[in-house]
Amino acid sequence: MHTCAILLLTGILSGCFADRPLSAQSTVTATRSEIDGIYEEDQRVREAPTPGAPKPVYKSDAEREAATRTLLERGVLFTGKDFEEAAVILQHSHRADDYLLAHTLAMVAMAKGDRDANWIAAASLDRYLMASGKAQIYGTQFLTPQGQPATQEPYDRQLISDALRKELGVPSRAEQEVQRRQFGAQ
Repeated sequence: MHTCAILLLTGILSGCFADRPLSAQSTVTATRSEIDGIYEEDQRVREAPTPGAPKPVYKSDAEREAATRTLLERGVLFTGKDFEEAAVILQHSHRADDYLLAHTLAMVAMAKGDRDANWIAAASLDRYLMASGKAQIYGTQFLTPQGQPATQEPYDRQLISDALRKELGVPSRAEQEVQRRQFGAQ
């Protein structure tokens, strides 16, 4: 009789939880797949941009940003890589607050041991500073005004040393100058 009651209770309980993930690992795997898919699409549209047609990228950026915010609200990002990919997606926004959120996500990624998030932490802070009317401090942002040479301005080149840039995976000022000239030649 005891065995029948236990089997009945086990059957009822397993039925109650049938629609839920079997383990935390399955939730992590499903979420990794979601954020990975959003991130891969974000990178794919940037690989071969359509000349003279940035609006479709901007529209799809907004969709990816919204999907990423949904994952954040659900609290289903777990790993440093999850947070790094979310930071990359949100730093493609056109709003200063999203750049600051991207910076925060990159900081979480680094706190979780993802050293690859160093660069996005620097880049998102530079974007936030420039969107707020201040000079960038790492030199990660290049602008190419139509008919003019590429520029990093406004840029406070003195605040952050090349030694600190190296720690964050950011090119030195000399390497940045080479990049700037390359952007200008395109």
